[in-house]
Amino acid sequence: MDWQLSLFLLLGPLLLLMILGVPVVFAFFAINILGAFVFLGGEFGLVQMALNSAEAISSFSLIPIPLFILMGEVLFHTGLAYRAISAIERLISAVPGRLSIVSILGGTAFATLSGSSIANTAMMGSAMLPEMERKGYHPTMSMGPILAVGGIAMLIPPSALAVTLASLAGISISKLLVAGIVPGLLIGGATLIYVLIRCSINPQLAPIDDAESFRGTEKWKPFFRDVVPLLCIFFVVVGSMLIGWASPTESAAFGVIASFIASFCYKSLNMKSFLVAVFETAKISTIILFILVSSTTFSQILSFSGATTGLLNTFLEFDLSPFMVVIIMVFILLILGCFTDQISMIMLTLPFFMPLVASLQIDPIWFGVLTLIAMEISLLTPPFGLLLLVMKGVAPAGTNLGIVYKSALPFLLLQVGVLLLLVIFPGLSGLFTSLMN
Repeated sequence: MDWQLSLFLLLGPLLLLMILGVPVVFAFFAINILGAFVFLGGEFGLVQMALNSAEAISSFSLIPIPLFILMGEVLFHTGLAYRAISAIERLISAVPGRLSIVSILGGTAFATLSGSSIANTAMMGSAMLPEMERKGYHPTMSMGPILAVGGIAMLIPPSALAVTLASLAGISISKLLVAGIVPGLLIGGATLIYVLIRCSINPQLAPIDDAESFRGTEKWKPFFRDVVPLLCIFFVVVGSMLIGWASPTESAAFGVIASFIASFCYKSLNMKSFLVAVFETAKISTIILFILVSSTTFSQILSFSGATTGLLNTFLEFDLSPFMVVIIMVFILLILGCFTDQISMIMLTLPFFMPLVASLQIDPIWFGVLTLIAMEISLLTPPFGLLLLVMKGVAPAGTNLGIVYKSALPFLLLQVGVLLLLVIFPGLSGLFTSLMN
């Protein structure tokens, strides 16, 4: 069978099922069954598919996924994140767009702990939007900054999606986690600078509020009490990987232990919050493991059918430079992001992109970071940007999606700018990975 026909047989029904609204995981499972039967030898192929599926999720390297998720769930459901935001708010005074700045700093801080873009956006939106609306903030300065930093959780450790991406792409989990720190901080910094400049030029976007001013101990005590201990958890996770003391699995375990210790010391851990955190972790981890099984099997079937090799050879015939190939792949990711979720993006593209990355000797960690940023951008791209829908759900009554779209647009362009910066200067993503032992 020609590789073009094989590719059509696999991708055609898959796209049809997705268009019909079949959940991504089930759509891939259906196509995997078809592909295993056709290309792997009938009933024997189905048996091989089951064996491959079991092998795909038995790797010890996948353990950081549930551990990172559990760490974020514990900190979220015990209320420690809300205490940290309140402490950060006390530190910010007499600056343009004060509450927007609090949202950026608080959202970035929580991103270093949660690993969940959805949880980050939902929490910051619920905590900050009512107060900003009451004080007359323009939607661009109330919803926009929260949306902008919500996706940073996808980049900065602990990121379960980064672990998933690294596992599927066959690259170093620890290096990809650490490489995401600089892009995450760049996005947070660019958002902060933009808000300060815009609110200085046009104060009507974020009217000066009459917030109580704290001094001395009243101002700094909550920060050292509620923020510094939580940031120590981040340094435990990242620092242990950076200096080579721990693998990603071990650092994730350290993070979980530290989050439980913090919750116990703050006397915020009870049986209810513990059970909710465990059940949410189990639910999310199960979904991710199903995704890993589906994607791994799909990649193997594509390779065995000859579709991957055929498409790769056809692409290489154009004799494009590696830089141009990266530009094309990133562009494809951005276009896909407008219409599909992040998991669908990597499941559809990685089986084709990673062999191309290997054949052209492109740095896989750099490309992994670019993929993560493209997926973060897709969280804010209409019409199906996931964080846009989350924001609509937590926004004040009467807020329509059009307003949410407009509030996200300036920050969406900022993130595209950061992506281009990483494309032009690939060394930025390796600033911390170069320090790893």
